[in-house]
Amino acid sequence: MRQFYSEQLAQLDASFRRNLINCLPGYKPLQLIGTQNTAGVTNLALFSQIIYLGAAPPLIGVLFRPHTVKRDTLENILETQCFTLNQVLPEWYVQAHWTSANWEGSEFEATDLKEERKEGFPAPFVEGSPVQLGCVLEEVQTLQINQTVLVIARIEQVFVAEKGLREDGTLDYDALGTVSVTGLDEYHQGQSIGRLSYAKPGIYPSKI
Repeated sequence: MRQFYSEQLAQLDASFRRNLINCLPGYKPLQLIGTQNTAGVTNLALFSQIIYLGAAPPLIGVLFRPHTVKRDTLENILETQCFTLNQVLPEWYVQAHWTSANWEGSEFEATDLKEERKEGFPAPFVEGSPVQLGCVLEEVQTLQINQTVLVIARIEQVFVAEKGLREDGTLDYDALGTVSVTGLDEYHQGQSIGRLSYAKPGIYPSKI
């Protein structure tokens, strides 16, 4: 097994180190964030740094790279106080990846992904996404250790394809067929290996 201590990590080629560290968390959620600025120009960007923060109230976090250059998604969120999260399907994961290019104008138009509008929510959703969230900005924190920006938002609207919503509120991602990511550019479809009962001391977990 290869070992990398902190001193060795510091001496690695920068590209190799970035790829290695980015892959270490394993499979990550993949979301397209839809925003719109006050001039009405839409923006679409691919993110994998999405964090569950709580259910009551329903909160979600998005981690952004340091705000040292122009970042349309972050700036639109700060400007309008809202955004959407849209899970990606394999039929259009290449177009989703393409949104990360440095486009002029709207990524919707550039990549041919379709906007979907929901009544009462100003930010654009992605048409065809089986899990869509309308989020409202609650808090912004800049992490002192590396200047990354944590956006904390309240989930205001939830849209889930019926085929993936179970009676107990859990989601069947096999049925939904959404995409996850490792590193910066390798995409995956997951497959359930089973659900297990609530863990209790002395009782071996059983499949449910």
